[in-house]
Amino acid sequence: MAQTPRPDAPRKARTAWLDCLRGFTVLNMIAYHASWDLVYIFGKDWPWYHGTGAYIWQQCICCTFITLSGFCAAFSRHPVKRGLIVSGIGLGVMAVTILFMPEDMVKWGVLTLIGAGMLLIGALRRYLQKLPAWAGLPLCVLLFGMTRHTAAGYWGLWRLPLVSLPGWLYRNDLTALFGFPGPDFYSTDYFALLPWVFLFLSGFYAYHLFGKQVMAVPWKGFAPLNFIGRHALEIYVVHQPVIYGILWLLEMIGRK
Repeated sequence: MAQTPRPDAPRKARTAWLDCLRGFTVLNMIAYHASWDLVYIFGKDWPWYHGTGAYIWQQCICCTFITLSGFCAAFSRHPVKRGLIVSGIGLGVMAVTILFMPEDMVKWGVLTLIGAGMLLIGALRRYLQKLPAWAGLPLCVLLFGMTRHTAAGYWGLWRLPLVSLPGWLYRNDLTALFGFPGPDFYSTDYFALLPWVFLFLSGFYAYHLFGKQVMAVPWKGFAPLNFIGRHALEIYVVHQPVIYGILWLLEMIGRK
């Protein structure tokens, strides 16, 4: 007698490659943040980390993570609920670092951005879908490029300034949420709505343009990466304290 497939089997098969890619991105994020701790907290001299290679590495990690989050939000059944949870965790991280780690505080980090993106899709999904995906994807990529240097005071085509933004926009920590940080704003992990929400929406339109076809391809992924990808949020929340603890322990052992 043939077995009836479990209700969650299609979903697991459908998201295996997403979990695998997300898990790979999380591993890179952990390695990057461990490097950051070594350089800026433990004072290790590593010139490469200050160069172009490390910058490209960091940008690839965050761009992949944000785009994948938008991609997944496109087929999420409860984006508002998920957005509230992620935003709440992001605000919690923000509060804890401001109170207990002011020298390494996180204001408007990647979690608050992703949470806001999920809330945006939950509220405006029907309107966003009115724009064909073949137009929405390149438009969002273009807008991301044009607003890429909002914090620096201009919009343009990547590094070519076209429009100077008025200084009165850059007032305080609240305006920093939207991409306009005040003169005294500081954060070790800063992802404002401008420009990053457009990258998030690029993932949303990528799903509607070709995501269903790609996800229909059967692939089981790689079990360890799949596991990490499925628990990306939990790992993100705890990885920095764990990394710091391990590096501190190794530092103490090395001094003996």
